[in-house]
Formats: sequence, structure tokens, C-alpha cells
Amino acid sequence: MKPNVGGIDKILRIVVGLVLLSLVYFLKNGDTLWWWGLIGLVPLATGLMGRCMLYTILGINTCPTR
Repeated sequence: MKPNVGGIDKILRIVVGLVLLSLVYFLKNGDTLWWWGLIGLVPLATGLMGRCMLYTILGINTCPTR
């Protein structure tokens, strides 16, 4: 499978993923929003792999290598 996430898009996904994952640490079990941190796994994984299934469905490609 060819990568379809590149450049700034990849960096932003990794940063957003790490920020959301940090919410798990800062928002303890008493808060109801700690699960937002787990959602951070999606942008982090797509940023690290360079592949986004939603981009494939929509036909978007931000990777400079075609």
C-alpha cells in the first residue's frame, strides 16, 4: 500500500495524536473526557504509518511521492 500522508500533514497528525494521548495522563479516571486521549491513537498511527484509509476513500493524497 502506497503512502498517502506526507509532509506537514504527517507532522500535524503526530503532534495532535501525542497531545490527545497526553490527555489520558492529565485527565484522570474521575473526568469523563479521558477517552479523548484514546482517540489520539488514530492520528498518531496514521501519521507514523503515512497511510490514512479515509484519504483513500476520498481520493486525497498529500504525499509528494505519487
